[in-house]
Amino acid sequence: MTELTSLWLPILASTAALFFLGFLTWMVLPVHQPDWKRLPDEDAVSDAIRGLNIPAGNYMIPYCGNSEEMKSEAFLERQKQGPNGILQIWYECGMGKALGMQVLFLLGTVFCIAYLASLALQPGATFMNVFQFVGAAAMITFTAGHIPERIWFKRRVMGNVIDGVLYGIATGLIFAALWPGVVT
Repeated sequence: MTELTSLWLPILASTAALFFLGFLTWMVLPVHQPDWKRLPDEDAVSDAIRGLNIPAGNYMIPYCGNSEEMKSEAFLERQKQGPNGILQIWYECGMGKALGMQVLFLLGTVFCIAYLASLALQPGATFMNVFQFVGAAAMITFTAGHIPERIWFKRRVMGNVIDGVLYGIATGLIFAALWPGVVT
């Protein structure tokens, strides 16, 4: 077992590296470009949504409130006619707040991975053992949660899976390099 307090440097270094990797995959590389598409008549759709005064939230088209309604002929007909999809509405576009929350998410997640590693690995563990354990834990953490979004909501998640693999490799390498008493 390794003292969790001895892992603050790899926790903070990984958090910074993952934040930078996220910047690269979203802003510099074309990894997430295919995730979003422009509507054919974006202005008309925006005007229609504005005109309906829809509150911020997540909406399903067609919507059913319970399993009984899901079996109803009216719902099945709406579903058959289409379109079927999800609409997400938000009105505030605070980039600073979102970036801050992303840093906190990364910090909390990497802290949890460090906690698991502190229980599983001893000080002086080999570089490869630390890399394998931490890298696998990070890869699973940052990748697996997106798969149900694809299964249930048809969301494109390949960019997030690529992010997760890169995050896993980066976190594993940083922890392996900075592990207390690491044996190379």
